[in-house]
Amino acid sequence: MIPVDVVGVRVEMPSNQPIVLLKEVDGIRFLPIWVGAVEATAIAFAQQGVKPPRPLTHDLMKEVLDLLGVSLVAVQITEIVEGVFMANLILHPTSGAEIVVSARPSDALALGLRCSSKIYASELLLDEAGIEIPETQNEQANDEVQRFREFLDQINPEDFLA
Repeated sequence: MIPVDVVGVRVEMPSNQPIVLLKEVDGIRFLPIWVGAVEATAIAFAQQGVKPPRPLTHDLMKEVLDLLGVSLVAVQITEIVEGVFMANLILHPTSGAEIVVSARPSDALALGLRCSSKIYASELLLDEAGIEIPETQNEQANDEVQRFREFLDQINPEDFLA
């Protein structure tokens, strides 16, 4: 598994579909993963340290893990099957063996960021779906991430609560 960082969330044009962009820590490949709008917001909130007035699902899950004495030590983005990304949560209870739980990458990333967990992508996945982005395009991507963050600053967490 290769360590990756969450670069940010951006909106892919012209489809207006949100993506989360991962980057190899010691490499040049990026891994774009298309996510839903709610999941994109949850990931962006975690990156920015936004604390909603009431816990979102991922905040609640982190609190449950903490109360049970279980650490989320890693998020692994493992493969892509028929266009669908797969991920695992690697959990360590205070006593007992490692637990591996299958999860959607968007949920795994939103929870992993809240738990300050390490994030990895499989080498095979990066070989298959990773892309190299020249530095000038990377700067443009960062500009789009900043615009999305500004958009998030204008919305209220209550807008997502039922």
